[in-house]
Amino acid sequence: MASKTKVEIEGWEREQHFSFFNAFEEPFFGLTANVECTGLYTEAKQRQHSFYLRYMHAVMAVVNTIDALKFRIEAGDLYHYDRIDVSATVLRTNHTFGFSYIPFHEDLKQFAEAAKREIERVRASHDLLPSNGQDNVIHFSAIPWIKFTSVSHARPFSRADSCPKISVGKLFKDRGRWFLPVAFHAHHALADGYHAGQFYQRLEAALNAT
Repeated sequence: MASKTKVEIEGWEREQHFSFFNAFEEPFFGLTANVECTGLYTEAKQRQHSFYLRYMHAVMAVVNTIDALKFRIEAGDLYHYDRIDVSATVLRTNHTFGFSYIPFHEDLKQFAEAAKREIERVRASHDLLPSNGQDNVIHFSAIPWIKFTSVSHARPFSRADSCPKISVGKLFKDRGRWFLPVAFHAHHALADGYHAGQFYQRLEAALNAT
């Protein structure tokens, strides 16, 4: 179970940013970039591993190295989690989907085993929201049919939401190298373009460090 620590907003280094952006009707900002994944894709194919689970694990490992992505706003208060897990959409055979909850493990084997169990559980259910409903998650989705250049998300503006959202598109090859389009959305009261840059730089390094 992840633990959280309350952060006093007054005196916090982002106090003014928090007050400014948290008052917006739409406080999220987003970017999309093509991220090279040649190393990881090649290795996964050679070892007959799930490329999907490999890159999801890489995404979550990177997220857990960036402090700005571990803050959440809950009932107006600010909290910092010691671990961020993943709520990923899971496609069913009838082309509907459900939301999963997969705890993050640094160990790839542990993570993959937990992910496989959760994916099977959600596929066997009929519920849209079978996750644990916690805020210490990344909202994650794969759209493997589309080499997208941007993504927007449906959100209920009447309900507070500060969970980052990451989407991955169709794998494609360009001049002998493999790439994934990756969309990143985060609450601007908690993170900026600098943190998005950290995410993309570290993710590309992780996807090629085999």
